[in-house]
Amino acid sequence: MIPQPPRRTGFFEHYEELIGTWTRRLRNRQQAEDLAHDTFVRVLESSTSEVAQPRAYLHQTARNIAVDAHRREDRREALTLQAVDHSAPHSGDPEHYMHAIQLADSIERALAELPLNCRKIFIWQKIEGLTQLEIAERLGLSKNMVEKYMIRTLRHLRDRLDAMAP
Repeated sequence: MIPQPPRRTGFFEHYEELIGTWTRRLRNRQQAEDLAHDTFVRVLESSTSEVAQPRAYLHQTARNIAVDAHRREDRREALTLQAVDHSAPHSGDPEHYMHAIQLADSIERALAELPLNCRKIFIWQKIEGLTQLEIAERLGLSKNMVEKYMIRTLRHLRDRLDAMAP
């Protein structure tokens, strides 16, 4: 007798709802679809045989995946900012120091690929500590536009630096 995979009934009827919920939360349908995909992969690969509340289980799984992704992004951003700050004391480990220098060079190259406003906004916000409102006033843009430029910049940096992340 061939073992049967666990039944996963009740999950697929919540697919569109999951995408709708996360599109509203993330304000990005593509990210919501990616999250829903990852959620269904995790649920289908899990060893759980029956789930009493599939809808709640899906939403909790999606929430967990989103939190994990947010934490990874925070670690990546912290690493990026640490590498950009050449004046920060290093551990004395030459390998760590060289990695930080290489990362800073990679960041500089990735930033150079972006439009001038993206570079300005990144430097002013992440390095000089200006608020988005202050940057918007300097550039004569809306705060929303500054946020969009920053999101574009961070995504670009993430894409370029993914290979270097520990």
